Amino acid sequence: MQKISTLILSEELSTTEVLKLFVSEFDNLELLDSTSVYSDILEIISNISGKSIFIVDLSTNKPLKLDLMLKVSQQCPNCKILALSDNPSVDLIIQIMRAGAREFIAVPIIKNEFFEAINKIVTQFEEPKRNNKCKIISVFSNKGGIGKTSLASNLALELSKITKENVALIDMNFQMGDITTFLDLKPSFNISYMLENIDKINDTFLLSTLERYKNTSLYILADPPYFKQADNIQPKQITKLFNTLKETFSYIIVDAEASFEGKNIAALDNSDMILLVTVANLPALRNTQRCLELFEKLGYEKDKTQIVVNRYMENDEIKETDVEKVLSRSIYWKIPNNYFAIMSAINKGVPVSSINSTTNIAQSYKDLAQHISDNLYRQNMVKKFENILNQ
Repeated sequence: MQKISTLILSEELSTTEVLKLFVSEFDNLELLDSTSVYSDILEIISNISGKSIFIVDLSTNKPLKLDLMLKVSQQCPNCKILALSDNPSVDLIIQIMRAGAREFIAVPIIKNEFFEAINKIVTQFEEPKRNNKCKIISVFSNKGGIGKTSLASNLALELSKITKENVALIDMNFQMGDITTFLDLKPSFNISYMLENIDKINDTFLLSTLERYKNTSLYILADPPYFKQADNIQPKQITKLFNTLKETFSYIIVDAEASFEGKNIAALDNSDMILLVTVANLPALRNTQRCLELFEKLGYEKDKTQIVVNRYMENDEIKETDVEKVLSRSIYWKIPNNYFAIMSAINKGVPVSSINSTTNIAQSYKDLAQHISDNLYRQNMVKKFENILNQ
């Protein structure tokens, strides 16, 4: 069996010696000569034909090493990264994981923790990747015409660009969905076809059937082309579809229908987060109040639903504090009003960032995706590494 090439980067001699000693106890690891020249490390790993592990100590030179880790993770798919630090924090762990590390341990190194981390990495080489930590985010409003689909489509694309992970965007507007129009797509398959073939679905089927958006990791599941096709869809089928998609996708973004009928409630029930979209006027806020009341009756935890104010302007008659007072909820995010940028994007069938990535609305979508991604990383990492942080 071919051994896994292992490279260590640490400026601390004692840490390096301990790592070398521990690595030598693994029969399936082959330790390579160390170097502190970052460009050499990237070249060495790039030229390894088989599997490799990069062990990097971020106790010093953190920015440079994070940049190197990101390059390795992007350019060397057969290399997995184990990160170390003598000053672990939640924010650092988020940065480490976003840069591509698969495991993290604290310095000074405890032998059984190191062995456990290496064994997990070796297992990752042998097993297909499963995204069992998939998050389902529904974008919802019971009032039409306030930018729900724009938010869902732009958020999904930005998440795919930021995380580099597979993201599914589902159009649950069964009667008059717009996602394919917003992204100028003509998919061969739709949600009705997917539900009819649910028992045949696997990773290969999904990634070949769903419409991939250009060269990104975003995949689109369109609404049915004919109204009657939606009549046969049952709520339990939506649940089964989501459970199947979770095996392949890290994020599922749902452009939810503006209704409270069974299929849509099933989507909301299965969501980890609901972005409840509103605008700063009284009719919209009253509708939002009704949604919050219904969600409470459905038994949703308060934190599951987050308020997003679309088309927000600082000089609006109704201020941010007024919105929060009316809804008795904090605003999770504000999307700035930029009529010309959003209408230009819609009319051209492209995301806002394709029109001009420097506009305030494009930056807001990007920041929202980053915020959601960071918070989910934070939740996962705090739970995973809370024993390390409490040492």
